[in-house]
Amino acid sequence: MEIRISPSAREETTAAARYYEEEVDGLGKAFMEALRVGFRRIRKYPQASTLLRGDYRRHLLDRFPFGIIYRIDSDVITVVAIMHLRRKPDYWLSL
Repeated sequence: MEIRISPSAREETTAAARYYEEEVDGLGKAFMEALRVGFRRIRKYPQASTLLRGDYRRHLLDRFPFGIIYRIDSDVITVVAIMHLRRKPDYWLSL
C-alpha cells in the first residue's frame, strides 16, 4: 500500500525532528527512524491501529510521545497528522 503524507503532517515531522535534534544530538534522527518504523507497521497492518473517529486511526510511535493519524482509502494510506500526544489532541479534526 502506498502512504501519502499531507503537507501539514510533513511540516509537523520536520518541526519535531528539528526540535529533538536541537535538544540532543542524534535524537532528531532517532525520531525519524521511529517514524519510519511506524510507517512500515502501518503499511504491513493498516487495520491494526486504534480507530479514533470515523475512518481515522492512530498508530503510536515507540519512544516518542507522537501518533501517526491516518485513514485508509482503498489502496492508499493518507497520513493527515503527526500528532504530539500531549498537545491539543483533537486539532487534526480541522485539517
